[in-house]
Amino acid sequence: MSQQQHKFDLIIVGGGLAGASLALALAGSKFSVAMLEAVAPQASDQPSYDDRTLALAWTSCRIMQGLGIWDDLQASATAIEEIYVSELGKPAQVQLAAADLGFENFGAVIEARAIGNSLLKRLQAVDNVIRFCPAKLTAIKPDKDQVVIQCETETGNLELSASLVVAADGARSSVREMLSIPTRIYDYQQTAVIANVSPEKDHQQRAFEQFTATGPLAILPHVGGRCGMVWTVPKGEESALLELPDQQLLDLLNQRVGHKTRELLGRFSKVGRRTAYPLYLVQPQSNISQRVVLIGNAAHAIHPNSAQGFNLALRDAVALAEVLVEAETADIGSAGLLQAFDQWRKPDQQQTISYSDGLARLFANPGWLAGLLCSGGMALHQLFPPLKRRLALSAMGFRGRLPKLARGQKLSIGKPK
Repeated sequence: MSQQQHKFDLIIVGGGLAGASLALALAGSKFSVAMLEAVAPQASDQPSYDDRTLALAWTSCRIMQGLGIWDDLQASATAIEEIYVSELGKPAQVQLAAADLGFENFGAVIEARAIGNSLLKRLQAVDNVIRFCPAKLTAIKPDKDQVVIQCETETGNLELSASLVVAADGARSSVREMLSIPTRIYDYQQTAVIANVSPEKDHQQRAFEQFTATGPLAILPHVGGRCGMVWTVPKGEESALLELPDQQLLDLLNQRVGHKTRELLGRFSKVGRRTAYPLYLVQPQSNISQRVVLIGNAAHAIHPNSAQGFNLALRDAVALAEVLVEAETADIGSAGLLQAFDQWRKPDQQQTISYSDGLARLFANPGWLAGLLCSGGMALHQLFPPLKRRLALSAMGFRGRLPKLARGQKLSIGKPK
């Protein structure tokens, strides 16, 4: 097989939601960008462009506007105006209303597939981004001045080089593994079962999350009067939920949801196709290496209990784009530039990871003290408006220094200095 050689300013390994968002954020810049994806070019074949209903934070919706895809997404987006948080079998609950904060909504619920389709549609018209797919990464070698990677394609082997490589290739990142970056992986021993369900009453843009000892059960508002169900169960029990006849699953769901959910939504009468995802915490010791930076699930796969995984990945992607296009150096892979990005993003990453992981462990703890903390924490948040406000703003993505796109501002696209 012949080996083709190409040189770029930047190589993005992984064409999922995080990698494609970064590529689109760099559209129009003077950087030549290569994006590698291991699966076929159709969005339906990309693992992260699936049926999951993603809860986009308010700041993430602003980012989608900045990327130029929000108009495409609005028809398939459902705003979240109220959120109800409760614990199975306990009276305490937290009720959040966007109007109380002066916002129209907390964000919106959109299928991952719709976001993926919009990203790929826009990228097809971007001149400075070249997509290689399917392309399987086989080797990566960083050195003082550049990174050289090798990959296999259907037409032959490729050798690409760039000043910087961005690993956006998922929780099982090949880049991370090839570079032997130490990584903490914690198995929550839980699986999320996901499907669309139809409630008896209109959801009226309300979202519900009920914590249980075996994991949270979330009901999210969706288009067409439907709701997105994210039901977390102990590992091994997902097969039963996946294989149950529809009516039996609905009977179990109707028994499982909390009192407020039953009151406001009534009974669920239809269920769509079901899928399941094992839940892990993946946290590398460092998100930067020599001329390499990790983003998305390659940098932090987290529990979905607070619906912050993709929102965190999106903030990372556009923050990196901002650092690169506004850099005062022509060497976008320099250690100083990557350290500046890492220092900017680390507080948001650590806070989000700690919050999500803490919730997962606390509610799974059977001890009386953990139970007291859970119930007491909910009661305090409901009783004290400042606590509720802080909780809501954090969920909306207001954590530390925000990227420009998350604030509704444009990036200063121009020729690198």
